[in-house]
Amino acid sequence: MPSLPTGPVRARLFDPEFAADPARTYARLREYGDVVPVELAPGVPATLIIGYTAALEVLRDPVTFPKDPRRWEKRVSRDCPVLPLMMYRPNCMYTDGNVHARLRQVVTDGLVSVDPNVLRDHVENSAEALIREFRSAGEADLLGQFARPLPLMVFSQALGCPPDLSERLAAHYKGIFDGVDAKRANAGLTRGVAELIALKRQNPEHDLASRILAHPAGLSDEEALHQVLLLMGAGAEPEQNLIANTLRLMLTSDQVAGDVWGGNLLIEDALDELLWTDPPIANFAFTYPERDVEFRGVLLPADQPVVISFAAANTDPSTASGNRVGNRAHLAWGGGPHACPAKRPAQLIATVAIERLLDSLPGMEPAVPAAELEWRTGPFHRALTALPVRFPPVFGGTGDAHRARSGR
Repeated sequence: MPSLPTGPVRARLFDPEFAADPARTYARLREYGDVVPVELAPGVPATLIIGYTAALEVLRDPVTFPKDPRRWEKRVSRDCPVLPLMMYRPNCMYTDGNVHARLRQVVTDGLVSVDPNVLRDHVENSAEALIREFRSAGEADLLGQFARPLPLMVFSQALGCPPDLSERLAAHYKGIFDGVDAKRANAGLTRGVAELIALKRQNPEHDLASRILAHPAGLSDEEALHQVLLLMGAGAEPEQNLIANTLRLMLTSDQVAGDVWGGNLLIEDALDELLWTDPPIANFAFTYPERDVEFRGVLLPADQPVVISFAAANTDPSTASGNRVGNRAHLAWGGGPHACPAKRPAQLIATVAIERLLDSLPGMEPAVPAAELEWRTGPFHRALTALPVRFPPVFGGTGDAHRARSGR
């Protein structure tokens, strides 16, 4: 039986080559099976699960594959670039059992309390405000000028977070995902959310952060801080990449673009096509076996991270089908007891944002060939550095000609 600590590293997920063409890496890794040794950062080994059914097994078995990373943390440097994203926090992502159930209930109840009609209005107003800034120019970077700031604006409103603070937090989240000065970014992130918690303790309002603090579970300030950190993290990096990457797909795939503009494909279905083929969080859902585990003929060492490759699992040849429209069995939202609780608001934000953009800027096209788009390095995300487009300049109000694309 092969043992991962002595086996060769099959891929370094922090290399620029991986960021440029992860599909090629996943295809090569399939030669070694569903369970492969990788490095998340220099000298940080992990096991990557790339098979669809194997990923489901791990996601659905929190006893064998628990989420608490504290034993692993003792083995890595404090300056490890992936530590801030993988380190223990008292939130529902890094806990199991009764603790997880209590913390997750707070998050779930908070999200359920967000009125989808109010959320839709927030998204539409934010999108239109951003579009007004560049629609007369005839060109824009849809990542920097639209996809990145929009989720921040929406989640800031939902959480009751002041705009200047939310901008600082977004910059810190980017630093953590990129692994660039991640230790400093993590410290800044923690300080910023602590400011928000203190503000809401003193002046509670009708917002998500205040409802988390007032929940019957009675969270401590530290627990509340880390639930808000989790929600803001989900609303920053993954959401901006979901919007930007779906727009890239619609702009560079003739079939997808034709189906959307022709009314044969709803924006929700375009989102799911992206989530199948190129999910914005490609490798995540860390677990840490407490003892050596034999899994699919491979010995997984105790306390070494086991990471789910949503991107590789979703493109596992065993999942291939001729038509995926309406098929939402992909793993981009995770699975098992730790499946993403923010799925519905995340989908709504992305759908409405893309709808408003397409309504407002007819004739939009890529400003550079698809092959020239650049991707940020990092083991976890699938993230563009920019998405430049051009379009006929628009002067005046936004239009509603294509609202039917989203089924409205």
